[in-house]
Amino acid sequence: MEPLRVGVLGAARISDMAIVQPARSTGTRLVCVAARDPDRAREFADAADVERVLATYQDVIDDPEVEVVYNPLPNGLHGPWNLRAIAAGKHVLTEKPYASNTDEARRVRDAAAAAGVHVIEAFHYRYHPAMNRVLEIAESGEIGSVTYLEGRMLMPPPGESDPRWVGALAGGSLMDVGCYAVHGIRDFAPLLGGEPEVVRAQGGHLPAHPGVDAWLSGDLVFPSGVPAHLETSMTHGAWDFSFRVVGSEGEIYAPAFVLPQKDDRVIVTVGTQQRVEQPGTRSTYTYQLEAMTALVREGRPMITDSDDAVQNMQTIDDLYAAAGMPTHPVSVI
Repeated sequence: MEPLRVGVLGAARISDMAIVQPARSTGTRLVCVAARDPDRAREFADAADVERVLATYQDVIDDPEVEVVYNPLPNGLHGPWNLRAIAAGKHVLTEKPYASNTDEARRVRDAAAAAGVHVIEAFHYRYHPAMNRVLEIAESGEIGSVTYLEGRMLMPPPGESDPRWVGALAGGSLMDVGCYAVHGIRDFAPLLGGEPEVVRAQGGHLPAHPGVDAWLSGDLVFPSGVPAHLETSMTHGAWDFSFRVVGSEGEIYAPAFVLPQKDDRVIVTVGTQQRVEQPGTRSTYTYQLEAMTALVREGRPMITDSDDAVQNMQTIDDLYAAAGMPTHPVSVI
């Protein structure tokens, strides 16, 4: 297939792992980049083999060679710049979360549908064989009937000036990392009778960052009656990005379900027997970029499409509501 032609908004830290390295391994062209700091944009372009540096984000979006816009900007800027890219007729690979709240997510989805373009939310883990095996094993009945799910997304605090601490930029632990736990739980909707509903939630903030959830826990239940629990935090003492599936006859445990490139173990326990599967440490982001290329070149659907993104955002907003916390405002650019 002809290499995909991608334009990059900003010079975010995540970009090296999420788009630069995958582009090198897949032959994807990084056509252009723009950042608020021109010097940083040039440094990024030199290090990442980006073909051109442009003056503004809008210039990247309008560039005639760009087919797909990659948007790794702060959370609150995802929705507005996704809409700008849609208006220019470009596909978008947007970092999660898809938008600041459910209403904005619906606007992005509807605009993309009207324009005939795709806006894909970058839940990269979903394209890796590790999560596929978790789902396959659960569906196979090997651990019996699924009785409980638990997703944990816990991390040490970001720096004090990090935009994840800024409520106006849709910061907070649930938006930044907890959205993965939400999505991982929702992956089981086809097996458990449909989308889960939020039952209860609670969260808290740090005095230095009022109004921004430093941690949040939530309980959900599927139409089948199966409960699920999530924990998310930006104040934890260590990293814990794990997922557990408990069944009537055993359980599945993935210690790093969102980053199997660092730990790809899928640990299956049935009775007194335990085995460890290791589906491979090839990058989740490389699988995701290959799926994006197949979507644009062949029309092959992706799992994390706009409808999925709206539902994920609705569940996030429901968790905030249950915890007595407001949804995030839409950013104006």
